[in-house]
Amino acid sequence: MKLHLLDRSDLQNKSLSVHFNNYSYFLKLWHYHEQLELVVILKSTGTRFVGDSIEKFNEGEIILLGKNLPHMWLNDKIYFKKDSSLKAQAIAIHFKEDFIGNDFFNTPEVKHIPLLFEKAKRGIKFTGNNKELVSEISKMLDLNHFDRIIKMIQILNSLSQKKEYSLLSSSGFINSFKKTENTKLDDVYSYMFNNFKNQISLNEIAEIAHMNPAAFSRHFKKVNKKPFSKYLNEIRIGYACKLLLEQKYNVTDICYESGFNNLSNFNRQFKTITNYSPTEYLKDYSKIYN
Repeated sequence: MKLHLLDRSDLQNKSLSVHFNNYSYFLKLWHYHEQLELVVILKSTGTRFVGDSIEKFNEGEIILLGKNLPHMWLNDKIYFKKDSSLKAQAIAIHFKEDFIGNDFFNTPEVKHIPLLFEKAKRGIKFTGNNKELVSEISKMLDLNHFDRIIKMIQILNSLSQKKEYSLLSSSGFINSFKKTENTKLDDVYSYMFNNFKNQISLNEIAEIAHMNPAAFSRHFKKVNKKPFSKYLNEIRIGYACKLLLEQKYNVTDICYESGFNNLSNFNRQFKTITNYSPTEYLKDYSKIYN
């Protein structure tokens, strides 16, 4: 799949749009848009892709995405079965940074909200107890246009004060993902995220960037501060970590499912990137969260 630009501007010329999505599965599309997006997952599970972050998602999570941040919610395979009665439900709110005017967020009383927008460039997952926030966001569906603006400011104020959150995409990815006239790496990132489970050669990826392998290697390392091979392995190991935490597959299956062609290389790369063996990683995670 190619990275797609979607138009999330409201056809009725409103400052923000609020949608209740109720599908058999979410849109299977690696995409970005000029608007920020606040997402609440009401029902469904799967894998969330945000920039270079790959994590499992579950019901009740709240995510704030900055503008032009590539993302995709990919439901588990069971959602795509013909006889599935499962539903993927979410609330999605799209808005621009200046949705209430150019100067409002420059006032001293609300200067913390632009700081929230700055963090959202990497994607923010709000953790902890979010039941009250989910309830407040859900109220947006039934409000008129004026009251939605007021409620949105209140919600952003609450989000900006939350101490429990994690940033999703790496700063390296965000710094490199700039929409300019030079789109050499745009197709490269898209190809990697959609094909990391397969073997990807340097010649293959360089051809996508329309560069010779040597020139591509130099350019990629300059932009991302790491070689292409390491970047790709970090994506694969990130995905392997999520599979480990599901505890549905053994280490050998995860090795091949994550794009590695032998177990010894998988174990070596896992140790290099996480400082744990796969078994140690799962053991330590279980100690903390179980």
